[in-house]
Amino acid sequence: MHGHAADGLVRAHAASHARVGPGRTVDRLAREAYEREVLRAGATFARGAGDRARPEEPDAERTCFERDRDRIVHSTAFRRLAGKTQVVVHPSDHQRTRLTHALEVAQVATSIARGIGVNASLAEAIALGHDCGHGPGGHASEDAFDAYVPGGFDHGPWGADVSLTDLNLCAQTLDGIRNHSWSRPAPATVEGEIVSWADRIAYCAHDLEDAVHAGIVRAHEIPAEVADVAGRTRRQQLGHFVRAVVAGVAEHGEVGMSAGSAAALASLRAFNYERIYVRPESLAQSRAVVEVLQALVEHFVAHPGALPDTVPETDDPVRAAVTYVAGMTDRYAFDLAVRDLGWDPERLPLRPGG
Repeated sequence: MHGHAADGLVRAHAASHARVGPGRTVDRLAREAYEREVLRAGATFARGAGDRARPEEPDAERTCFERDRDRIVHSTAFRRLAGKTQVVVHPSDHQRTRLTHALEVAQVATSIARGIGVNASLAEAIALGHDCGHGPGGHASEDAFDAYVPGGFDHGPWGADVSLTDLNLCAQTLDGIRNHSWSRPAPATVEGEIVSWADRIAYCAHDLEDAVHAGIVRAHEIPAEVADVAGRTRRQQLGHFVRAVVAGVAEHGEVGMSAGSAAALASLRAFNYERIYVRPESLAQSRAVVEVLQALVEHFVAHPGALPDTVPETDDPVRAAVTYVAGMTDRYAFDLAVRDLGWDPERLPLRPGG
């Protein structure tokens, strides 16, 4: 398994036919020049090392936003998304986690960005990082931490300002992560606006698909105002809504979609809320998550010496405790509650069918 050497080059395969011809590499400067040549007015252009809180030297090969994307993918906060709830705690092999959700948002966002001719690398970086501030147990963690964070716990700002702060990401990337939720101020870039739509499009479609596969709802129950416009399957819905945003930009020069498509998306989201997110089993799951996470926070506030050295130093023991607990995966948080707090396993969120 040492490869195959010939003509001064080691190849992976003896019969390799991959040829591109000799020539200059497509380095950062060439990429930046390409962006300026092909991206439309209003796109965010990569420039040098990027606008970072701590100045850096530019990378020789990658644009600043490509570099952000790579840093997010290799970060601990991003890896932990694999163990964090999207909708169902203890997901099955096929149900989404926060990690697969982030990947699907990135796919939708880059499809839209390429379709309208703006910076797909920035859109991808924002999309991959947009949920890195989520705690264990899904959105219930925000309810759990609200009592401890002045102004409330919001996963967008928490991701940009706490979970990913060590990465020294570009200001445009952090802005998109911080403000991707529709309840937040508008993002400063068109790529950030794209991710706001991509997030909603992706979770509305894939949460419904997960619910259908889990037997929570049936495909024929999808409202006609959704099915008649965007279809009944995730594939149909993603295709329709991506094209709707691209068409909206083409016609109006702003990121959005037609009233008919927007109404279908809103109806799909409302259906998901009623039939998936606030059904009795989901609410019971959320209450259990809140209880265990608040118990963990209280434990580490009372025992700050139990916090690992990886938690950033602060004079505020409550913030330190929330920072640690918010970074946990579902399994780690629940196991820790049982092991260190003597938490009754019967009080933990149930596994599907449990």
